[in-house]
Amino acid sequence: MRQILSPEGLARLEWGDVGRPVDLIFVHANGFNARTYRNLLAPLGDAWRVLAPDLRGHGLTDLPTVPTNRASWNDMRGDLIDLVASLSGPPVVLAGHSMGGTLALLAAAQMPERVRAVVMLDPVILARSAATVMRLPGGWRMAKRHPWAVAALKRRSHFENLDVAFTTYRGRGSFKGWPDATLRDYVDGGFRPTSDGAVELACAPAWESSNYSAQANDAWGALRRLDRPVHILKAEIGSTCAVTQGDAARVPQLSVSALQGGTHFFPMLMPEQARATLETAITS
Repeated sequence: MRQILSPEGLARLEWGDVGRPVDLIFVHANGFNARTYRNLLAPLGDAWRVLAPDLRGHGLTDLPTVPTNRASWNDMRGDLIDLVASLSGPPVVLAGHSMGGTLALLAAAQMPERVRAVVMLDPVILARSAATVMRLPGGWRMAKRHPWAVAALKRRSHFENLDVAFTTYRGRGSFKGWPDATLRDYVDGGFRPTSDGAVELACAPAWESSNYSAQANDAWGALRRLDRPVHILKAEIGSTCAVTQGDAARVPQLSVSALQGGTHFFPMLMPEQARATLETAITS
């Protein structure tokens, strides 16, 4: 695993032979970071070159964030487009989890010539009716009242040290059932030191909340426009993705399946199954 810091762009982790072009770019979920997915992505580095960025406002990326009056993820989509455009070599597979999966789709629709396939692991895609309302003038403001957006603002952001943060999260809330190694990766990649010797969340609660409420994103339009293979692997339990197999029947390049027993966090809890989907896209 190689860590690359860029003051002008996205910090990122890489696996695989640096002598070959990038095969896969994987984008993390809201509030997380690239390191959280090490257990999922590292084995792919045995055969392919894999890149995982920290999005704006997350991990080690130090780009400015303005969480107020933010209607969409166009800022982060632009960062991802810039990253893909900076790479040489053939088109890549763009993939991601949750918000990261949706961003992969939105970016791919803007630069299809640089993308050969998209994989989304339980992406955030609203039902068509809700998505339409979010794109009306000011409609996205309704999402500011969503329980996830409200809860994010209440997150504890400071801890005495990383061990205290790890112990606090272990077995609780969204982290219930996570392997210790994966939770440790999330903590190690998701905090920054403070001037008083403590640590704070790299993804500030206000930024995480703004990502939940910035829902004026046209994922359905991107699905229609993109002429590249798109595969969605949904959670069977509590999915955040409204796209169905019926929708796939009307969009030739789209396939949709649900992971039996999988929750929204199956990339952390069931990495082998998620990895198999990524491998299929790379080798197709």
